[in-house]
Amino acid sequence: MILKEFRELVRDHRTLAMLIVLPLLLLVIFGYAANFTVDDARTTVVGPQAEQVEGQLPDLFDVTSVDPDADRGDAEQTLQDNRADVAIVTGAAPVALVDGSNLFAAQAAVSALNALNAQSAGASGPTIEIDVLYNPDLKTSWVMVPAIIGLILTFIGVIITSIGLVREREAGTLEQLSVMPIKPSTVILGKITPYFLVAAIDMVVVTLLGVFLFDVPFRGNPFAFGLGAAIFLFVVLGFGVLISTISQTTGQAIQAAFMVLLPQILLSGMIFPLEAMGAGVRWIGYLLPLTYFTIMSQGILLRGASIGSLWYTYVILAVMAVVVFTAATLRYRRDLAPSGRRRRRAAPASHDAEEQR
Repeated sequence: MILKEFRELVRDHRTLAMLIVLPLLLLVIFGYAANFTVDDARTTVVGPQAEQVEGQLPDLFDVTSVDPDADRGDAEQTLQDNRADVAIVTGAAPVALVDGSNLFAAQAAVSALNALNAQSAGASGPTIEIDVLYNPDLKTSWVMVPAIIGLILTFIGVIITSIGLVREREAGTLEQLSVMPIKPSTVILGKITPYFLVAAIDMVVVTLLGVFLFDVPFRGNPFAFGLGAAIFLFVVLGFGVLISTISQTTGQAIQAAFMVLLPQILLSGMIFPLEAMGAGVRWIGYLLPLTYFTIMSQGILLRGASIGSLWYTYVILAVMAVVVFTAATLRYRRDLAPSGRRRRRAAPASHDAEEQR
């Protein structure tokens, strides 16, 4: 029995990969990604004393722009558009505006500013007033709820869709569609439409619960949020369809879906900030759709950001949707449509043989 199980395990390449590769992958990911310490906070300095204040800031503050002619309104707009984490407005009473929607960078900035003020107070120098915007109390729930909405959509789109289609493959009903005069893209769209509608309802329910139960603000345009969520949902549904085309059983589909979900949770910035990750794994986060949905949802809900300031998230998600659905359609056409054509070609040959007999 032991030898039999070893032989079956060796033949099951997916399970073998999960037993050997997954632990190594988890070790590397957690080793480089499990870090909550942000070492750099994008900073803009505005006001008449901007150039003098720039040189007095601690190393944490990575000054990306200095504008002596700008005022507080310009600084707030910079934070709302996510072009900086901290904006320091100089003048008679200097103020540091901190973007609370970027939780870990905000916590590091507030701690560094408090330390700087303590030093200034000891030297009888001026202190900088700290004003945290968009998440004044630095609540974790305000930052997590927009990301959790995306995680729920990912769970529904990848796991539920892939399992549902694989069950049809196991029952033989999916292959029956290959002999019908229907394009593979039409079949895929028809299959995912119910999942899309159910996931859309879940998205609305979860968002409303997050707003009412956790007091998460919804400062942006609902249409902008709905548009981004719809594009993101097409991406994850495409992943579910693609997984179903490469899986023959429900177990294989669950294994493949788990391999897709794990990086989304760990490397999308949902738990660990992307800025704190090692360069070796950070680039993976920028290839994940949940990364851009989190940026988009946090921007719209917490900061009230516009589509114009978040345009790149919509474009990247749309490109991902096209790529994933194209791959799923090509895979479906290659795996199922040829078998249908072979069956249709075999039928005349059988008919000729019957006539000869």
